[in-house]
Order: sequence, then structure tokens, then C-alpha cells
Amino acid sequence: MRVRAKRRPAPRPSRAVVRGASGLATALLAAAVAQAEPVAWVGAEIRTISNGTLADGVLVFEGGILTAVGRRGEVEVPDGARVVDHAGHVVIPGLVDTHSHIGVYPRPAVQAHSDGNDVAKPVQPQLRALDAIWPDDPGIRLATAGGITTANVMPGSGSVVSGQTAYVKLRGNSVEEMLVGDAGRESGADDEVAGGMKMANGENPKRRGAAKGQAPASRMGIMALQRDLFARAEAYRKKWDSHRRKLAKGEESEEPGRDLELEPVVEILEGRRTVHHHTHRSDDILTVLRLQREFGFDLVLQHASEAWKVVDEIAAAGVGVSIIMLDSPGGKLEASRYRMDYGATLERAGIPVAIHTDDMITPSRLFLRSGALAVRAGMTEEGALRALTLAPARMLRLDHRVGSLEPGKDADLVVLSGPPFRTDTHVLETWIEGERVFDRNDPAQRGYATGGYALGDAYPALGGAR
Repeated sequence: MRVRAKRRPAPRPSRAVVRGASGLATALLAAAVAQAEPVAWVGAEIRTISNGTLADGVLVFEGGILTAVGRRGEVEVPDGARVVDHAGHVVIPGLVDTHSHIGVYPRPAVQAHSDGNDVAKPVQPQLRALDAIWPDDPGIRLATAGGITTANVMPGSGSVVSGQTAYVKLRGNSVEEMLVGDAGRESGADDEVAGGMKMANGENPKRRGAAKGQAPASRMGIMALQRDLFARAEAYRKKWDSHRRKLAKGEESEEPGRDLELEPVVEILEGRRTVHHHTHRSDDILTVLRLQREFGFDLVLQHASEAWKVVDEIAAAGVGVSIIMLDSPGGKLEASRYRMDYGATLERAGIPVAIHTDDMITPSRLFLRSGALAVRAGMTEEGALRALTLAPARMLRLDHRVGSLEPGKDADLVVLSGPPFRTDTHVLETWIEGERVFDRNDPAQRGYATGGYALGDAYPALGGAR
């Protein structure tokens, strides 16, 4: 389906500007300044993702939007533009993480901060990650230090249906400022969907059900609960459809009562919300595909550790797979057949592949390292970089805004000291909609990239670290 075009919001003032402001007028002034002049970056190697690599590129943005991307001599730098020389640097799109728990499992990892799983009941689609995201989580700053600009923040996988995910930009002082609110597909509805739905099968929901002496205690129970939820949502949607038809004909009709549990599931059935399904074993993957065929929803397989065993079935289903790169696999039996080369296997089969952090499982500040591991295990460099940018943007239905460097898209940018997957390459700067949110040259920010952010005076090398 076609993504609806929407009026683009003005860029927001940076976090530092807002905190230092004396009031609303200062914040508004900062936003106006951010839009006042075009900015032209010249001389960098630009990895556009969608249109190849530009060895001596020019990139122009204004008002938080890319206005021109091309080779030197082919792109006109606007009069009055602020020109920045990035010779020797590599510029890539902001990285997109399809599976993160930053904000809902903040640093430090203590019980007081643990808001990612609510296992009071096995099926809770009415829960929303946006109600638990803490914008001051240091993990968010670690992510921007790693070049991540957009993330799918999820509840955990402790329940059969754990709740609604949130698609966010890693900026702002509130979740309202963070949400990316135009991810819904054309559906005829006026409201916007800014997230997906987290579902799970296998060991995690089964284990918690058994421990609590309630369903589900088996894989049969997990699937029965998920099928029942979709069946009830279909019936709920039919009630509302009948009600609206009667009103359109001028007939009297009593409005069905709201059901907060079923409303987001109806959004799934209408193609406006994507199911992000945690699954590992090959038989569990096939179970998810059966559910998807039965109810016809948009699906991303998350983790899918044994996807390499059922490549043909995944390809036939036409769904994307979001994988994780682990250099020390283990932890539970269902993931014991994890293979580091499964990204390469999926890529060769033409299946859309994204790479995610599952932060804190792998650290967001080292997200490019995950791509490097995928390359070492057989993915092409182009495919691995796409798996960190455009492929996940498409899985979140945000590729009209992020994931590649094209005129009209958000100025979400990462400046690298060298090629993306070299071990000595650093993220130098991260920008979201034309505003810098990470600067390695700032000693106060460099600690988020080097791992010393929490140590303060106990990390004396922070000021001089490269």
C-alpha cells in the first residue's frame, strides 16, 4: 500500500538548547535559527544507499530536510548556505534499529527502571511502549553516539502479546517529541499509527505462563491465544463497520463500546500496524507464517535464529526478517542453532534483511560493529549497510522519510571518520532532522561512544580520547 503523504513538522530545538532555555520564546527562537539557513556539506564520500556512492559529494539540507544530494559540480550550493568541508569523511544515513528496548529498560539496569515486560496477563495488546519510555535514559545517548537516529522501541517478549511498539526519533525531552507519527499506511482512517505490535512465541511466553500456573504453558497454548485475539478483533471490527453503515444510511444505531484491547488489533487487520513477532526455532517461524496467512497482516520476523532452515518458506511469504548479530551466542535452547551466516543466507535468497540491537543484548553504541560481523559472516558490505538503514526503514514503513540520502527525506545523517565497517572507524557526528545530537569532539559527549559516560572523574582519559 502507499504511505500517506503528510505535512512535515518543523524541526525541533536540540535537547541542549531546550534545557538551557529560559522559556518558550527561547525554544521557538532556537527552532527558527535551525531553519534560517541552508547547510551544504562538501567533499565527503556519500553512501546514499539508494543511488550508490558519491566519491566527492555535496549534500544540502534546510529546515531539517535534504534538498540536494549529488557529486561536486552537479549540485548547486545555494547562496547564503553555510558550507562545511567534510573531505576525508564518510556520510551515511542515520541508522535505523528495528528492535530496541532503550527507554523502557534504561540504564542503570535496576528494577526501578524495568518497564519493558508486564506479565500480569498473557495477552495485553492495549499496553503501549510510549507510556514507559524515559527520554533521559543514557541508553538513548549511547544510541546516538553509535549513529542510530530512529528506533522501534518494544515491550519485551515475556507475553504472548506484549503490547504496542513505538517508532521514535532519538531526540527531544518527551515521548511526544520523539514519536514518528506518520508510519500508517493508506487506509481511509484519519488517525496516525506510530508503532507496531510486539508478539512472541517459544520459550519466553511459555516459561512465564508455566511459572504463573496459567496459560500458555505450551506452544499450542501460545498459538491458541493469538488466533483467538485476531478472531475477536475481526468480530469487533464487523460491529463497528455495521454501525457506520447504518449511520451512513440515516438509520439509528447504538455505538459499540470501545475495547482498548481490540482497537490496536483492528489496526493490524486494516494494514495500519505491523506485527513484530519474536521467534527463534524453525517450527515456531512456520507457526507465525501460518498465523499471518490466516489473518493477512503485515509481519516482520524478529530474531528468527533458525531462519536459515526455512528460507524458501520465508521467501514465499514475502516478509522481512530482522536479525541480531551475536559473537557469543547462547542463553537458551531455542536459539542454540543460531548461525552467524544466516543474514548472508537470507540476503542471497532475496529476503529483506534488517539488523537490530535488541539493546541491551547488543550495545547500540556499537551498532556498526553488528554490520561488520554480518559482513565477516558472508553478507555483502552493501547488503549489511542497507540492513542498518533502508531495509529497517521499510519494515517500519518509514522509508519515505529515512533510510537513504535523497532529496525530500529527513536530514538524518551520520558522519564517519572512515568506511563504515573498519575497526578503526568512529562515529564523529549524528544529526536528526538537521540538528546535531552527538558530537565526538565534545568531551562531555565522547564518553557515550567510548563507554566512559557513567564514570565521570574516574575516567581521566575521557578528555583526550580519540
